[in-house]
Amino acid sequence: MTCCFLTLQKPKQTPSLSLGIISSSLCTLLGQSTNSSLSLSLSLSRSLARSLPKEEQRKTVSTMNPMELLRSNLSRVRIPEPTNRIYKQECCISFDTPRSEGGLFVDLNTFLAFGKDCVGWNYEKTGNPVYLHLKQTRKPVSEDRPSKKPTLLAIGVDGGFDNNEPEYEETYSIVILPGYVTLPFPSVELPEKVRLAVDAVLIAEGAERKEQLAAWTADKKQVSAYAMNLQQIGHGVVVPPSGWKCAKCDKTENLWLNLTDGMILCGRRNWDGTGGNNHAIDHYKETGYPLAVKLGTITADLEAAVFKNRPFLVRTVVFHRTMICVMLRFSVDFVMSSDVFSYPEDDSVLDPLLAQHLAFYGVDFSSLQKTEMTTAERELDQNTNFDWNRIQENGQEAEPLFGPGYTGLTNLGNSCYMAATMQVVFSTHSFSSRYYASQSLKGAFETAPADPTVDLNMQLTKLAHGLLCGRYSVPALEKDDAPNDGNSRNAKQEGIPPRMFKAVIAASHPEFSSMRQQDALEFFLHFIDQVERVNGGKPALDPSRSFKFGIEERILCSSGKVAYNRRLDYILSLNIPLHEATNKGEVEAFQKLKAEKISEGKDVSGDEIVRPRVPLAACLASFSAPEEIEFYSTALKAKTIATKTAGLTSFPDYLVLHMRKFVMEEGWVPKKLDVYIDVPDVIDISHMRSKGIQPGEELLPDGVSPPEAEPTIALVPNEDIVSQLLSMGFNHLHCQKAAINTSNAGVEEAMNWLLSHMDDPDINAPISLEGQGSEVVDQSKIDTLISFGFQEEIARKALKASGGDIEKATDWIFSNPDASVSSDMDATTSGATTATDDPGLPDGEGRYRLFGIVSHIGTSTQCGHYVAHVLKDGRWVIFNDNKVAASVNPPKDMGYLYFFQRLKS
Repeated sequence: MTCCFLTLQKPKQTPSLSLGIISSSLCTLLGQSTNSSLSLSLSLSRSLARSLPKEEQRKTVSTMNPMELLRSNLSRVRIPEPTNRIYKQECCISFDTPRSEGGLFVDLNTFLAFGKDCVGWNYEKTGNPVYLHLKQTRKPVSEDRPSKKPTLLAIGVDGGFDNNEPEYEETYSIVILPGYVTLPFPSVELPEKVRLAVDAVLIAEGAERKEQLAAWTADKKQVSAYAMNLQQIGHGVVVPPSGWKCAKCDKTENLWLNLTDGMILCGRRNWDGTGGNNHAIDHYKETGYPLAVKLGTITADLEAAVFKNRPFLVRTVVFHRTMICVMLRFSVDFVMSSDVFSYPEDDSVLDPLLAQHLAFYGVDFSSLQKTEMTTAERELDQNTNFDWNRIQENGQEAEPLFGPGYTGLTNLGNSCYMAATMQVVFSTHSFSSRYYASQSLKGAFETAPADPTVDLNMQLTKLAHGLLCGRYSVPALEKDDAPNDGNSRNAKQEGIPPRMFKAVIAASHPEFSSMRQQDALEFFLHFIDQVERVNGGKPALDPSRSFKFGIEERILCSSGKVAYNRRLDYILSLNIPLHEATNKGEVEAFQKLKAEKISEGKDVSGDEIVRPRVPLAACLASFSAPEEIEFYSTALKAKTIATKTAGLTSFPDYLVLHMRKFVMEEGWVPKKLDVYIDVPDVIDISHMRSKGIQPGEELLPDGVSPPEAEPTIALVPNEDIVSQLLSMGFNHLHCQKAAINTSNAGVEEAMNWLLSHMDDPDINAPISLEGQGSEVVDQSKIDTLISFGFQEEIARKALKASGGDIEKATDWIFSNPDASVSSDMDATTSGATTATDDPGLPDGEGRYRLFGIVSHIGTSTQCGHYVAHVLKDGRWVIFNDNKVAASVNPPKDMGYLYFFQRLKS
């Protein structure tokens, strides 16, 4: 063995030559072959070059042959595997794209993408030198390109609103850092490993594309659980091909055929008085017959014809790593195009046997032609009503705004709830300071993990800089590629797509990861929770604390003693007392007019509609008003009636008011209140401050529980559910647990629970019947359900019955509308403050100024659109996805979430 020790000194001149001589000499001493010597020489040269100052590194690289330089770095090039996430649409640190001036650089080792300003930071952090450079150049758009009418309530998808997207030409090259040495691609002279790596990157579907949620539209219809075994009893009933009329009134439109008994009845009454008289849903409530098809929407879709006896996938579930497909075979010639509604499932559904069910009543669907709008089409039509135009300020001469703080957010598809919320949040000093003024992009990247796309701090910093720096808030190019001067009233910006932020913030939440429309309030609370977690233990850095405040509830027992309970919250959720409307006379007159027109078979016009106007002060008073509750008194050792009042223990820097516009009407059907809220620019809530224990008050005794705690509802498993699960091969104990934990909601719910809990460590533990009634319910979860519009007593019972799971509790509420709602609160935490105390909360005077509004457009909780209005630099600004403009008439009376900033004394 030959040992060689060399003492190397940093050369003062011609570093590349000196390094080449040194490395070649070393190879000769080691007895390497010529090819090996060249490879080792280049590798050693590169390693030694990195130890040189950057200026000398560039000189070293500049004297090397570009192809030799690339070959010397082949060890840092990887060929992506199918499991690798490849980013090629957007920089992971900024919002640069291949269309940006400097293009995009894809690291051929990590497959992360970087803009021109950020790729050098990645080289410094990782040492990865080889990148695929992507550059897209815009092509002219044809002037005679036809504009398509939308058929879906969607944006950027086939059938949705046409964005008139331009086309781009893409060019590629290989770039080697730090000297930005460029080689053309494609080229046969490139090493095979590089060609394979680049080809794999180009043909792969980008990670951004995979994470992008589909569209702003309702979920795809699911097959009804009632379709396959539907019982039909209307023997002798023959439905004529036309001339239909409601069996209980004179309505001839919006008619529904009940598939069980053949009754033809009118549909629901719309918020504006149009539609039907609710006879179809009333019939369901009386009979329980589940499915109805809307007459006038049935037609044969010849373009979607299918072969006979093809399997129809009803359900696909994942059991560990094995996919189980439950397949049903049926014979059908054409795909049915129709509107089928399931009342117990409260949704539009698919009925794969619809042709058979219609034939039972003599209906030949192939001869029917569509004459009425489906529910989705009517929904699309309704969403162009007054609310849509007013909240979006359509028809107003709004001045488009550009520059720092005026950057729009691209709609990713069903992401308007997030865009509106984040525009308001980053308009606050606490969030803009934390993630923009006090945090640089480079600093966030240096402290981020190897994959910055999964780091919330990095993505919050990226979003903040994107929104606030002004770099991306510029007028978009016109069709002729000429820059828009920004002076035109029609000028617009492209906005930035918050893909990576959405992927990170939704990673721990199945709903926000789905395609479904979401509640802006629920997203705001989830967002604040994630920010609080990532800043855990660092209250000085946590911007979410600026929204945080304490609520204190005072319970006065009939014994004269009191209990105080405290909790922390980020929003003040307010009921809307319609009886406090200031225009009661006008509303009553409108109701009479509407009733008269309905009886005459006429529709109410939009100009005639009168909505109740409720002052915000009445909503705030409702929060603090005394409320009688059923209560277990530890002083009386019995249940009694107590009086509960509430107040705030602190006033946050930013106060968020949530208006409970979504409520449950009779039959547990979600409904949006059609109401205006009169909101002043400045409010004073000083009178709502809780005063705590007062002199002379006597606290209820601690630690005494009710003698007989109320048992958890649905504790005994339903034997029918258990037996059906047993027939599928599941363990008997597991089946019992599944039924209990889903409150006997049904076989499907129990099976879903079972499949998702097979790996639970206590799955084989015996079922315990003890301690069920005295289970402590997390108050924050109760508050979440309250914010959805449920009563506190119902929320508490539902959480107990579902083991504290919010999603299951919501299902339980819908499945148990007749359950008792009497409160089983006890006074086990009488006077002592709980662990929810936070002495470091911001506090101050109770005077606030309105600075942000998040409004919801639409009449359904399952669809719609969110828009934000923010007070910036003394004027109101509308943020409607990527559109940013000066607001002419902000809809202050139509808000869903109101954001107030505390005024300094």
